[in-house]
Amino acid sequence: MGAYILRRLLLIPLTLFGIMAVNFIFVQLAPGGPVEQMLAKVKGQGVEATSRISGATGQEAGGRSSSQQLGESGGKYRGAQGLPPEFVKEIERQFGFDKPAHVRFVEMMKKYLVFDFGRSFYRDRDVVDLVLDKLPVSISLGLWSTLIIYLVSIPLGIAKAVRDGSHFDVATSWLIIIGNAVPGFLFAILLVVLFAGGSYWSFFPLRGLTSVGWEDMGWLARIADYFWHIALPVTALVIGGFASLTMLTKNSFLDEINKQYVVTARAKGLSEHRVLYGHVFRNAMLLIVAGFPSVLVGILFTGSVLIEVIFSLDGIGLLGFESAIGRDYPVMFGTLYVFTLIGLVLNLLSDLMYHMVDPRIDFGRREA
Repeated sequence: MGAYILRRLLLIPLTLFGIMAVNFIFVQLAPGGPVEQMLAKVKGQGVEATSRISGATGQEAGGRSSSQQLGESGGKYRGAQGLPPEFVKEIERQFGFDKPAHVRFVEMMKKYLVFDFGRSFYRDRDVVDLVLDKLPVSISLGLWSTLIIYLVSIPLGIAKAVRDGSHFDVATSWLIIIGNAVPGFLFAILLVVLFAGGSYWSFFPLRGLTSVGWEDMGWLARIADYFWHIALPVTALVIGGFASLTMLTKNSFLDEINKQYVVTARAKGLSEHRVLYGHVFRNAMLLIVAGFPSVLVGILFTGSVLIEVIFSLDGIGLLGFESAIGRDYPVMFGTLYVFTLIGLVLNLLSDLMYHMVDPRIDFGRREA
């Protein structure tokens, strides 16, 4: 098992490098980079910002138009038409686009090895500081919603498997169908309309994780205020995520209950509780345990984007979405690097959890 873990650890840097390289190539091919956006903004503000440069380049060019100059310099950016080439090159230098793409990628990866992610193009802050500021919101939503999803789905899935075909199974199946059919953000909007001052009641706040003056409250009041703020967002995430895990749990238990060793255990006179939780539970929980990292990563970094927007929560999901729209490359690639690394480590942990749940599973022996 130790050799298997070592091999997996050695594969993490290679996998991480490949993922970063593929995403870097696709981003370079996508139109509308930060240079184009900045030049479009400058030109949209009029010629005042570049009047001095325009005047100087106009005299040096002997009356040639700026668009002609740009055409001679290669015509990279359509939004730069009418702007002097010197100004365009300065913007490229400021954003680091004065170097070839492969050189920029190598320099970026060298810095990322020591977790130096640079500064945001538009926020004038280090990427690490931005991520650390947003992380508590996403961690709060991800951890609590994942915990509640598992606490609800596993007992419900077991109960449905034990009572397969009963009225309880049919009734709860309707809840699961609704949970699968309706996205979580629609539940979030419904919760806002009903309970956050939308049209009916105003029981819960609609912004932030804490109230104004939270620092001056006692510790019990702080805890209560914190849970008061996350109640609706976490509920929306749980409603949108419990259905698939419940069905996975039910199907896993049904598959194990119908196996021969369960029939043998019952024939020996073991109680139903002993059969279910002493034999079936360990085998059926393997799939559920293996899915934990993906559920956590999905909710923590991707599933909460719309929830953060709806409830005005400034977290990682919203930061990544805004960075992708605004082509803020340092934030995009910095967060991608961190999240990919976390995902790879969690996948390794899921294999270790397999072994912990059932020591008979040894990935090292299987590979040998």
